[in-house]
Amino acid sequence: MDSAAASAPATRRYHHGDLRSALREAAERVLVERGAAEVSLREVARAVGVSHAAPYRHYANREALLADIAAGGFDRLRERFAALPQSPEPAAQFAAMAQAYVEFAVAEPAIYRLMLGPEVRKADHPVLAKAGHRVLDTLRRALVALGVPAPATDEAMAAWGFAHGLAQLLVDGRLEADPEVDTPLDVQRLVGRAARLFVAGLRAV
Repeated sequence: MDSAAASAPATRRYHHGDLRSALREAAERVLVERGAAEVSLREVARAVGVSHAAPYRHYANREALLADIAAGGFDRLRERFAALPQSPEPAAQFAAMAQAYVEFAVAEPAIYRLMLGPEVRKADHPVLAKAGHRVLDTLRRALVALGVPAPATDEAMAAWGFAHGLAQLLVDGRLEADPEVDTPLDVQRLVGRAARLFVAGLRAV
């Protein structure tokens, strides 16, 4: 099989779809398999069967591509929040959001690290900043439902901080129970209790 035939499937995938999406999907695969440092515009162009110059029609540079992937991660997280069953009890809804956040981080650790890590500055990429703000707005609304005065920015940042801390410890494999004094680690129980403690703290202030 010659090289043109070998590249034909990738080229057909591009012609039948959207180049930007194809590049992003190829870059996500590299990110998940090998890490953010290994993502390059040249490699993803080769993966989808286009010229090395083609990605620059959509992405100014490698960081812009990473920002687009991170924005997609925030959108998927927000979709998880939107898919949660609506509870009549705001505290239960908040706890469910905390669970969904941690579950997302554990399910997509490479994307999660990119979203919250130092590789891409939100301030430099409006698409990423807007995606992050949409998630923050969802969290703000949950806190306002708990009785926190709008816009609840400080409380939302604090809530994000506690959920992020637990998620990061789990993703990094740093969260362990002491077998001499604790029962085996139950992540769902832990996140639920942390959420209840956070709500209790809000109500005590």
